[in-house]
Amino acid sequence: MWLSTFPTVSVPSPLTAWDFNWRRCQVKRNVRNLEFAISCSGGDKAASIGFDVLFPRDYTQLLQQAKEATELALKDNRQLMEIEFPTAGLGSVPGDGEGGTEMTGSIQLIREFCDLLVVPEKATRTRIFFPEANEVKFARQSIFGGASFKLDYLTKPSFFEDFGFTEKVKMADRVKPEDELFIVAYPYFNVNEMLVVEELYKAAVSNTSRKLIIFNGELDRIRSGYYPSFFYPKLAALSKTLFPKMETVYYIHNFKGRNGGVLFRCYPGPWKVLRRAGNAYICLHQQESMPSLKQVALDILPSA
Repeated sequence: MWLSTFPTVSVPSPLTAWDFNWRRCQVKRNVRNLEFAISCSGGDKAASIGFDVLFPRDYTQLLQQAKEATELALKDNRQLMEIEFPTAGLGSVPGDGEGGTEMTGSIQLIREFCDLLVVPEKATRTRIFFPEANEVKFARQSIFGGASFKLDYLTKPSFFEDFGFTEKVKMADRVKPEDELFIVAYPYFNVNEMLVVEELYKAAVSNTSRKLIIFNGELDRIRSGYYPSFFYPKLAALSKTLFPKMETVYYIHNFKGRNGGVLFRCYPGPWKVLRRAGNAYICLHQQESMPSLKQVALDILPSA
């Protein structure tokens, strides 16, 4: 049940280093289940004033928030969008889940998101790209069975598949005139996948009315320099060519350890650094632009 179904009261908060003015508390009948979010200042003072979203309690709320954020971005004519969140649990980090299980879970979450976002009459105009053809086959025979969405793939096996090589698919051959929305599912297993996504954007989205959503692409690998530009110049270049055109409409990244926390964003709200305290998520810092993961881990969280 949404927290907003319970009465909201304003409780004065003591002055702190973050200059809190009020705590907006969501009150349940059982006071032991009291949950609240603290509005915070810091960073950009004008960061999306008046828009505040509580951290989701489960994947049902997460998908609803992501759907609403995407709808707002579409109304604002955002053309290239990113949705990123952990799939092995809301508190998990990349690598926590087992590969095959995580892939199946991702497909299930994508199906649920598409069912929320896309009205039935638009389903046949929505094309969902999976990394490889065998994943399309699996999705069609299981989670996407009976759905009207168009399922497609970014790469196909090559003669040297046993050595980790795949062939890129020419996007101009995959796209159909009636397509309106593209959703790209977790394009991070092979370095070619994001290069194909860039090709898809250039060939079929840019200078058109179409929209493209990258769903759990683990783009932080590219942002953080995980792929050295010396060895992967085209992939590293995406940070300067493709990413500046992209709006991150929904994002969750967890930081574990003594100074753990969460980087959270729900469009059009600000980027927030949160820390869990019992049943609450306390906002430590917020700003309008996306901070780097290094900045959050080394500067913001330790100093909070």
